[in-house]
Amino acid sequence: MKLEQKEKSLLFSETIIPDIFFSEHLSELPGDYLKIYMYILFLSKYGKDIKLTDLSKKLNIPLKIINDGIKFLEEHELITKKTNGYIIVDLQESTLHNLYTPNLSLSKEKVEQTAKNKTKARAIEHINNMYFQGIMGPSWYNDIDLWFSKYGFDEEVMLALFNYAYEKRALHRNYIQATAEAWNRNGIKTFNDLDLYFEKSEKRNSLNNEISKKLNLYRKLTTYEEEDIAKWTEVYNYKMDIIEIALKKASSNNKVRFDYIDAMITDWHSKDLHTPEEVLAYIESTKNNNKDTKRSKNSRQAQSFEYTQSTFDNLNDLYDN
Repeated sequence: MKLEQKEKSLLFSETIIPDIFFSEHLSELPGDYLKIYMYILFLSKYGKDIKLTDLSKKLNIPLKIINDGIKFLEEHELITKKTNGYIIVDLQESTLHNLYTPNLSLSKEKVEQTAKNKTKARAIEHINNMYFQGIMGPSWYNDIDLWFSKYGFDEEVMLALFNYAYEKRALHRNYIQATAEAWNRNGIKTFNDLDLYFEKSEKRNSLNNEISKKLNLYRKLTTYEEEDIAKWTEVYNYKMDIIEIALKKASSNNKVRFDYIDAMITDWHSKDLHTPEEVLAYIESTKNNNKDTKRSKNSRQAQSFEYTQSTFDNLNDLYDN
């Protein structure tokens, strides 16, 4: 006995997308890649064969973006390449497979972790309710548990991590992973560590803005310029009263360049100068020595008109004016 179901016409048919797609993948897909995925999902129902060039024309998306999108979907395990095309991954089946890990015995370590795991579970449940409206995708549970183990964050730091991403409107896996890596590199484990990190970052940003304003730089500082400022304040332990002397000198000499400013400040540090008074006295003495040296040189070379451009090779040149 053969049973058949009447095939629906295009007008009455539908393309089903599992909820796991919305909770696990939607936030990570750029707009054009989402259009590609939706359309090939629609075509796959009918076993259609379509060339990438035709797909480009149909969706009005450049061919390069089509190729990049297909690669992205494959890397994110939404489609799987085969000999003559691609298979749409069954997201419900693949998620279940990734989550299922047989637990044949309860180890001593797991027993000892029970109390701690309960605290983690409460944190994860709070994340689910607060940021995912109670429908957080299953793989997020594994990711959060992994981040707990990998980075040693306490529960308050994990909650702060998701809150930080939420406030930045970047509540997706890649951004949270990158932020967690950055916090880990800065030695953050507890909420107190995080609080100190934010305080330090706020002071650094404030100082960067103050220096930009004093130099009339109407742009964001480069990473290298920010590293120079961090070196002056965190390695040399100079405060703004000393840094400002270099800023004023650079401005008065029309040399508002960080290499010029850094050369001066590094010179002061190498001379073991610690106060504004010591720096100003050093600058004055260097200027006087330069004048004496130039007078002596001019008297010896009175008949010479040779011109040599000054560089930072002779640090005394920094203080000529």
